[in-house]
Amino acid sequence: MRASHLEFRLRMWIQIAIVFLGFWAPWIDALDFGRHITTLEWLALEISRSGLIRFAWSTPIVIVAGTLAAAAAMVFRVWGAAYLGYDVVHHAAMQAGSVMAAGPYRYVRNPLYIGGWFMMAAMSLLMPPTGALLTMVLVTVFYLRLILGEEAFLGAKLGEPYREYLRAVPRLLPSLRPRLPRAEAKPKWLTAAATEIMPIGMFLTFACLSWTYNSDAMLWGVLASFVLSMVVRGLMNAPIPTSAFVLVAPAVWWFAHVPVFRSALIGLGAALVVYAFMPRRKKQNAAAPL
Repeated sequence: MRASHLEFRLRMWIQIAIVFLGFWAPWIDALDFGRHITTLEWLALEISRSGLIRFAWSTPIVIVAGTLAAAAAMVFRVWGAAYLGYDVVHHAAMQAGSVMAAGPYRYVRNPLYIGGWFMMAAMSLLMPPTGALLTMVLVTVFYLRLILGEEAFLGAKLGEPYREYLRAVPRLLPSLRPRLPRAEAKPKWLTAAATEIMPIGMFLTFACLSWTYNSDAMLWGVLASFVLSMVVRGLMNAPIPTSAFVLVAPAVWWFAHVPVFRSALIGLGAALVVYAFMPRRKKQNAAAPL
């Protein structure tokens, strides 16, 4: 059931595909299965129809639940990334340097996946109900596959010290008290915050925009968070092509009055052209297979 090395390498794009499928929900129109209503609205309606809580109260309850999920996503993602480091969190291949026993990793082994799951849960409130259900099922299965794949990889690379870590620290349900002594590690909070803009943006979207009851505004907040997070990562990994995108896309939108989506595509095309003409670096080390 564990994920392959290819799945790990493509994990970001697989998650993007799952989210896209959840928002699109093509079966609603094709099979007349479900409704094009956000899960946030649907849950509020179902809670009010149960007779336990009026609709005027059920909607704020769902909004608060979504905001708490987004807050948990932000805390786990930023906290985990601050201790694990950008190069490990966003590396294409699995990394096996040493056993991490600092920060959140003293309480739970997979804070980043827990944060990712909560972020997906919050985002699913903006999807149609059937799309949200499919998204959460697929993401849960995919994350479990990634976790099992990483555990097998790290166990083979690190040996007994990692197996002792597995026995001491829970996989997914955080312990209320640390299971290991404090290790020497210096968290990089600014780098973590810069590279985890997506969960931070999700939290701000729910905390600030959900109370307008405008799902379109919330979708724009989520989309803006995603684009900004990709731009920041691009500036860290490929600054020249990303700079071309940052310059071209807004210029086309502002001066030529091209719609936002088309402006982004034109900016992406400019970045790809710049990347194509850049000199290539020779790879020194091949990625370790799973």
